[in-house]
Amino acid sequence: MGKVTSVEVAERAGVSRSAVSRVFTPGASVSKSTAEKVRKAAAQLGYRPNVLARSLITGRSRIIGLVVAYLENQFYPEAIERLSKALQAEGYHVLVFMASNDHAATQTVIDELLDYQVDAIIAASVGLSSDLTKRCEGLGIPIVLFNRHQYDERLTSVTSDNVAGGRKLAEFLIAGGHKRIAHIAGWEDASTQIDREAGFMAGLKEAGVSLFARGIGNFNFETAQNAARQMFGTQERPDAVFVANDHMAFAVMDVLRFELGLRVPEDVSVVGYDDVTLSHWPSYDLTTVRQPANRMVAATVEALLARLSEEDEAPRRITLDGPLIIRGSARKPESSTP
Repeated sequence: MGKVTSVEVAERAGVSRSAVSRVFTPGASVSKSTAEKVRKAAAQLGYRPNVLARSLITGRSRIIGLVVAYLENQFYPEAIERLSKALQAEGYHVLVFMASNDHAATQTVIDELLDYQVDAIIAASVGLSSDLTKRCEGLGIPIVLFNRHQYDERLTSVTSDNVAGGRKLAEFLIAGGHKRIAHIAGWEDASTQIDREAGFMAGLKEAGVSLFARGIGNFNFETAQNAARQMFGTQERPDAVFVANDHMAFAVMDVLRFELGLRVPEDVSVVGYDDVTLSHWPSYDLTTVRQPANRMVAATVEALLARLSEEDEAPRRITLDGPLIIRGSARKPESSTP
């Protein structure tokens, strides 16, 4: 059988070809009765609109390119699912590309995305070079950074308030009576790591407490395990540790309990950042700062649609506060409640 055309659907439904086009164009104005007739005729004939052909006419593919690293971190699959559903509700689809942390690899990935004629780009957990930002700007392709920011006035970014979150964790550990407080950092060039540690150190400093030890986990499970082995494999060890995200905190807790025979939180308090689903599980029961993922996704989609419609041409840096979630992995101050 030959491919069914919109002309055939229009003839079967008794409407114009433009009416058929409007029915299958997201956001287009069409009466309910016309839409019902067109969709019924399309179903009978087996017609599907040619999205690629429409994009050539409109200049819009209705595809959003999403560049992401760290998919092993449970926060990102959950966030990507929310982003995809929110954008689909607005008539867009997401094309996901994986990248690493260096600018050269990210540039290669975005070059490939541009070949797909994407309408916009969301960069999650990756940074962009100035040249790449300029290129996308010249092509009229807006970019929104998700869970990452950088000091470029041309870029809109959406993050949780990582500085405030780090400070909350410092205050919590100090209120719990800890004296030897340590930190296991993520990837040190990431704005999330920089801001979380800055807030954490500011909270310690205000209380007159010095950081007892510091390791680097690079947001990687195995690297975080090695950092924990080095940090806690000594006679004088920390009595509390802030791990820069939940994914690494799970690695640290496993090493403490199953390799070093330490009790959490009786011997060592462990706190993380993100509040991924695994944090709720009884096996970890992790005290952490919750990234407000739903609000971050909503703000990202809102900002992206505003840039696409040119209603809001000014890039913005959006930070959203997230609560401290107190569970059983850390000693609780006497006055605190979950």
